[in-house]
Amino acid sequence: MKSGGFSDEQLLRYSRQIFLPEIEEAGQRRLAESRVLVLGLGGLGSPVATYLAAAGVGSLVLVDPDEVELSNLHRQTLHSTPRVGLAKTDSAREAIMALNPEVEVLTHRGRLGSADLGLEVQAADIVVDGTDNFESRFAINRVCVETRTPLVYGAVVGLEGQASVFRCGHERSPCYACLYKDAGSHPDAASMSSSWENCAGQGVLGPVAGLVGCIQATEALKLLLGIGTSLEGRLLLIDARAMEFQSFDLAKDPACAVCGAEALTR
Repeated sequence: MKSGGFSDEQLLRYSRQIFLPEIEEAGQRRLAESRVLVLGLGGLGSPVATYLAAAGVGSLVLVDPDEVELSNLHRQTLHSTPRVGLAKTDSAREAIMALNPEVEVLTHRGRLGSADLGLEVQAADIVVDGTDNFESRFAINRVCVETRTPLVYGAVVGLEGQASVFRCGHERSPCYACLYKDAGSHPDAASMSSSWENCAGQGVLGPVAGLVGCIQATEALKLLLGIGTSLEGRLLLIDARAMEFQSFDLAKDPACAVCGAEALTR
């Protein structure tokens, strides 16, 4: 017997979130029809991909250039010891298929060039940035602004993390470049590359990455479902050492080289 197009097994699988009045069967159908682009399958992308798949997001597009390394495993819980040496995209597909075989998993091993990135962002309902360097983040942000695709941002290093949502292209919504000036024009680009904003090669406590990734997954699901209040226009800062959370309002930069009025009319 089916209800709302779902099999009895599907209703059982998703029952605990279908029970939520904000979701119900209509919301579950919306998730099943959604497509999310996850860029990076490390400490942030691992919980993002896991929870989006578990929630029943219909299509996940997973992008990562790297192979699973032993040093990844304390925080990148999508992977496992037997899959060390395997491409992260293949490892992620295997893990997600074991968790929820109903999800369509599309993978790209490698960094997407500008043309391919544009096509994938355009096809996605939401983009989740799980990359670990500012150059990638600026490139992703720029394409999301051009295509008006919502971007869920997260970053982590040490015992600190941050997250936000950029509703790129909205009149009053800031973009990532409003917060961190575009690297191409930033006078301190060299110092930025060694800051905490670039966590590659720096220490990180595994659960902190998981915490930020779970926040990103939550924000992505809220956007897909159209529920709650997102982090749009706010930067959430997480200090796990003191277990303190702070939220700061973000203002759109009218002169932003990416989303400012002049930039958008070029």
